[in-house]
Amino acid sequence: MSQKKKWALILGASSGFGEAAAIALAKAGRNVFGVHLDRRATLPNVDRIVATLAREGAAARFFNINAADPEKRAETVATMREILQAEGNHPGGIDVLLHSLAFGTLRPFLADEAAERISPAQVAMTLEVMASSLIYWTQEVVAGGLMGEGSHVFAMTSAGGHRIWRSYGAVSAAKAALESNCRQLAVELVPRKIAVNAIRAGVTDTPALRKIPEYQRMIDRCLALHPAGRLTLPEDIGSVITAMARPETVWMTGNVLGIDGTEDLVG
Repeated sequence: MSQKKKWALILGASSGFGEAAAIALAKAGRNVFGVHLDRRATLPNVDRIVATLAREGAAARFFNINAADPEKRAETVATMREILQAEGNHPGGIDVLLHSLAFGTLRPFLADEAAERISPAQVAMTLEVMASSLIYWTQEVVAGGLMGEGSHVFAMTSAGGHRIWRSYGAVSAAKAALESNCRQLAVELVPRKIAVNAIRAGVTDTPALRKIPEYQRMIDRCLALHPAGRLTLPEDIGSVITAMARPETVWMTGNVLGIDGTEDLVG
């Protein structure tokens, strides 16, 4: 009897790191559940990704929802459970969960005009989407029996978790909280033989980066200082996640893994 293909669950699957990881994991033999939030204008890119996954022989089921909505999250987890049960792949059908949600407010904490300052609601939303949602998705997936021994949870952080960039304050706080959440989850999940690690990618030219004020200066600075003379690529992250996502590596857990070709060391 052949072993059922495992599934990866990618939160933020429609671009950047999530897209690259989905494709890399599909090439490595996994099916893909993708969670994304796209309007009509960007849906063709989702269709392109799904077609790419199909060419790699992967089944793909994407959900266009707000990942921070508790009702939508519960509905999505229930649907995934039904799919896994229908193929005889439950419990434990998902062995990779990647949190790559990049949706937050880029405003300064202080400004002369109140309308230009970040608001309490915007701070709360940024932390909810980019940090706290990792806890809630992991809770649902683990409690629902969708992940078992030998699985891996990854979350995308950045150097912004310990550096200050203009208008990046709320996102920086969210990244720092995300790293802390990974450590706590790692301690609580190590008895279940599930690893949790944050991945600190280097400067990468993604749609999320281009929303940061003065992003071009970040790119130029990295290119000027980096020993290899290039930026980090989304494919670099996908390759590392795929290489790490094996049952034999779950003892490596609770870390912030720098995937930047030494950028953070020299920058």
